[in-house]
Amino acid sequence: MRVDKFLKNSRLIKRRTVAKEACEQGRVKVNDRPAKPGTEVSEGDIVTIEFGTRTVKARIIDLKEHVTKDGAREMYETIE
Repeated sequence: MRVDKFLKNSRLIKRRTVAKEACEQGRVKVNDRPAKPGTEVSEGDIVTIEFGTRTVKARIIDLKEHVTKDGAREMYETIE
């Protein structure tokens, strides 16, 4: 699954276009490497997102195409 689509489905970022822009600006990393919007992610990967002064680090647990609002939280676990 593409990292921008994962960020949207997991609701770490609300919109896919915003997730795409964050990737293009270098604020998203997958396994400590800068990620482009089309970077493929899989279960076990660690995604780091920089929101201004705050950084969110999450491990991917599950990849789902269609997710309910409650199920989105089960797609990842936060680290640190």
